Amino acid sequence: MPGLPLPIPNEETRPFWESCKAGELRVQRCLACGKLRYPPRPGCSECGSLEFDWQRLSGRGRIHTYAVSRQAVHPALEGLIPHTAVIVELEEGVLMTSNLVDRAEEVEIGRPVEVVFEPVSEEISLPRFRFV
Repeated sequence: MPGLPLPIPNEETRPFWESCKAGELRVQRCLACGKLRYPPRPGCSECGSLEFDWQRLSGRGRIHTYAVSRQAVHPALEGLIPHTAVIVELEEGVLMTSNLVDRAEEVEIGRPVEVVFEPVSEEISLPRFRFV
């Protein structure tokens, strides 16, 4: 989506963005209790531990909820209307906010989707979702 502000990786988020660039979806996993967390953050919301590693996810899930925008909220979106924002519940239980690359008219809660990665700069590939 050229023209939109892009994420700026920092120490916490860089491994996530590097995995997306490599075509993999990875999230933090607490080493104390095993809870998966997204978006990346320093501590576990379940147990407070600061120890974690990065776990590769399947990239498959179902649409948990969605919103279809039929009006461009940013000039860079004008050619992409209708634009569908989704919250996907991944197979591993993580909720991820993203966008749908498929037709808005076919979106429905519970529909299976899988991640695809859209390169938008040399450093960033955005995780987006398509119907399975």
